Amino acid sequence: MRLLKVATCNLNQWAMDFECNMSNIKASIVQAKAAGAAIRLGPELEVAGYGCEDHFLELDTVTHAWDCLKELLLGNWTNDILCSIGMPVIKGAERYNCQVLCMNKRIIMIRPKMCLANDGNYRELRWFTAWKQRGELEEFHLPIEISEALSQESVPFGYGYIQFIDTAVAAEVCEELFSPVPPHAELALNGVEVFMNASGSHHQLRKLDIRLNAFMGATHARGGVYMYSNQQGCDGGRLYYDGCACIVVNGDVVAQGSQFSLKDVEVITSQVDLDAVASLRGSISSFQEQASFKVKVSSVYVPCRLTQSFNLKMTLSSPKKIMYHSPQEEIAFGPACWLWDYLRRSGASGFLLPLSGGADSSSVAAIVGCMCQLVVKEIANGDEQVKTDAKRIGNYTNGKFPTDSKEFAKRIFYTVFMGSENSSEATKMRAKQLADEIGAFHLDVCIDGVVSAVLTLFQTVTGMRPRYKVDGGSNVENLGLQNIQARMRMVLAFMLASLLPWVHSKPGFYLVLGSSNVDEGLRGYLTKYDCSSADINPIGSISKQDLRLFLRWAATNLGYQSLAEIEAAPPTAELEPIRSDYSQLDEVDMGMTYEELSVYGRMRKIFRCGPVSMFKNLCYKWGTKLSPAEVAEKVKYFFKYYSINRHKMTVLTPSYHAESYSPEDNRFDLRQFLYNSKWPYQFKKIDQIVDGLNGDSVAFPGEEASYGKEVGVVAANSGDPSAGL
Repeated sequence: MRLLKVATCNLNQWAMDFECNMSNIKASIVQAKAAGAAIRLGPELEVAGYGCEDHFLELDTVTHAWDCLKELLLGNWTNDILCSIGMPVIKGAERYNCQVLCMNKRIIMIRPKMCLANDGNYRELRWFTAWKQRGELEEFHLPIEISEALSQESVPFGYGYIQFIDTAVAAEVCEELFSPVPPHAELALNGVEVFMNASGSHHQLRKLDIRLNAFMGATHARGGVYMYSNQQGCDGGRLYYDGCACIVVNGDVVAQGSQFSLKDVEVITSQVDLDAVASLRGSISSFQEQASFKVKVSSVYVPCRLTQSFNLKMTLSSPKKIMYHSPQEEIAFGPACWLWDYLRRSGASGFLLPLSGGADSSSVAAIVGCMCQLVVKEIANGDEQVKTDAKRIGNYTNGKFPTDSKEFAKRIFYTVFMGSENSSEATKMRAKQLADEIGAFHLDVCIDGVVSAVLTLFQTVTGMRPRYKVDGGSNVENLGLQNIQARMRMVLAFMLASLLPWVHSKPGFYLVLGSSNVDEGLRGYLTKYDCSSADINPIGSISKQDLRLFLRWAATNLGYQSLAEIEAAPPTAELEPIRSDYSQLDEVDMGMTYEELSVYGRMRKIFRCGPVSMFKNLCYKWGTKLSPAEVAEKVKYFFKYYSINRHKMTVLTPSYHAESYSPEDNRFDLRQFLYNSKWPYQFKKIDQIVDGLNGDSVAFPGEEASYGKEVGVVAANSGDPSAGL
């Protein structure tokens, strides 16, 4: 038997904080050594942090990374353990995303990334060059100060593997695993038994199985040990890197780290038998045949042993059941961990949330409550870093620290119900009840006086006073009156966030939390610069449908029972007067249901459909319930309001990325914000298709239409607050 112990890790790195990152790297190596591991794998670009973005273009970033690597190599960190360290490297005129493979105070080889991630949230081609040479390894001359310090002038650079006395090890960096022809296939034929994948992969709802299936598939048909390391946490942007470091042997997961955790360093290890890899490969005839005429891959020989012989004191790792979180758990834990990192690294003392008593703001409140529960749990588990951060943020003194989530929430979480004459007593009571269940410091503020003062000023200037439509006003007046309420709430929220800590003799400031969901952003159903405008938004990329599922889950699993009643209430902005014959409802205002919005969003972004393609696809999807003409009207109606309101995405609060159809304008959904909202060419094409069907009833084979509460196009209420700037 060739017994090998390997270690991989989740690290909570912070972009450009080299001191923090080095501390985590060293801690992970110490833990790997203590476990007896011969290999330690860390995340992609772990020295600088994955999310440095345009800082990667600065020579300082590369220089600092080399300085950090020198510190590791001059110490005893790499003694008797192979360490794969992620950092940027400049070779000649090109900048590469590299894994630097080190052992015994020497750099063995540098492996540049060959397939760069350049879609969705990723822009690696902006900062790095893909390594395209698959021939012989090249000689890379180390920077002078590194060379002198290590007494090592050069190192092999390029695509290859390390051949030890007893096994072969290679790196496969993140995106390369998901490429059409991944390197591990060719490397396996060359005898590589251990694959190290350093990654910077972000969380997205319902996507973990895709990643794990790729790891298992990499070794299921060709054998091998696949190690995966990932960053975990918020490193300074909209993404949450969701960890889940794992080790796979011959297609079976034998070790899996957490997906959502407050830990800065989490190391998982596994004891594997490499003879099991050789045995599997020897039993696969097609593998043997292809290996016999393989394309040779370059290697570096290191005269060291990594494995140990048969030893009953060493227990082999066995296959484990994979841990998957439900989407509701993902919504609870992912944004909660992201909020904690943002809070502790921003210097803020807590959060302030405008809590309306509706589903969206209540979801945000529940996520903050979940965060408080996670903090207290980790402190109880002995995490000293979480304890230190919580004591500072919560302003604990005399050796005290959080032991109760509600008490902790009282210290770091303000909620404010900013009601008006249009607010119902039901939403007011629901907001207070939820705040009490979480433990937040809750305020009940009436904004009528502020709104009236602004309207009086307007009347003084113009001699006119606007009225709501239900009171005889025009559409323009109705819209203006709704928008002023929403914007007053934003101003009040930021004032309270900055001054309430002063009122209560607390240090620092509070971050304002937003609460608009992904569907409202897509439709533009929000007032620009309203109370959803904030510092950060944990649900800005989560659909209304998923939020309602989360509320039902959280009512039971987080202990916030009022959420069940909140989820059951029909969504309403409460910006217009309530009358016996009229009550404002979101889906009526929007002219479409939230379920329909999710369909439009997925087709627009995930399936890359323009108006015509969307119409054709929805004819099949909804054809059993709607005529082609009705589908056409719905599609045209959506694109009209999507394009009218696209400009709002340019000022959308930075949001946690969780959904693949997010309309977030900053980097994920790059489209113009000035449209011809009539879409004359596209809509004419749709009309021609409908006319070509001659108005006949067409039997479109499709699934049952279970997508909405309304089947026809709902006439939009002209007071829709989304229509104005």
